[in-house]
Amino acid sequence: MDLGATLTAWSAGGLAFAAVTGRRHLLGPGYAWLLRAVFGPLAAGGVAAALASDLPGGHRIGLAAGAAAAAGVSLVALASGLARRARGPVAVDALAAAAGAAGLVAAGTAAAPAALGVARLLVAGAFLGAITDAMLLGHWYLVQPGLPRAPVVELVRAGLGIWPIEVAVMLVPPGMVGVLGSGDGTFGVLLAWTWVVSAASTLALLAAARAALRERAYAAVMATTGLLYLAILTAMGTTLVSRALV
Repeated sequence: MDLGATLTAWSAGGLAFAAVTGRRHLLGPGYAWLLRAVFGPLAAGGVAAALASDLPGGHRIGLAAGAAAAAGVSLVALASGLARRARGPVAVDALAAAAGAAGLVAAGTAAAPAALGVARLLVAGAFLGAITDAMLLGHWYLVQPGLPRAPVVELVRAGLGIWPIEVAVMLVPPGMVGVLGSGDGTFGVLLAWTWVVSAASTLALLAAARAALRERAYAAVMATTGLLYLAILTAMGTTLVSRALV
């Protein structure tokens, strides 16, 4: 598992879904500031980790450059928005996400096969980003209690839609199928079954969150936020454990 690629993927996914939610123009500027304040430093951490990684030279520099661009765009947008008390254009978050994704392509092509390596990084970023943004957005209903539920429903649906892709790309050989099928009782097999439990738990939590959002009571949104807290933990297990093993 490459820490730089993981941090960059997470930040790129979070910023991408910030743009998805922001296109509705339903949220105040504070939500954009929050996401940029979370994912900008995360991308900056990706730069440091990428430079210290053992990726081949060109792949390492490509990853670091993409993460640096994502961090720079996001943090400059944050500072500008705070100064002007404005949200800023949605395109800024999309641009930062695209820069991070370019870095992920550079890192993913170091794997064999390259297409699978790139797919795993991009899908992992989208998966973690959607769930993290959904949890943070759940808190935003405390700030804007009259906010329609459509934005958080969209993010939960995105997490549910990405889940089978995330699982599938990690099962493709060389992947988790080989680890699970080794049958040698090693610690790696134990971790592989931890991944299975994490993946199943994430699906269950996202499904429960979607069901909660069908309830009309305001408390349903708070219940959803609590479920998404747990889903972030299990999604991290789904993504990080598998990347550590394959």
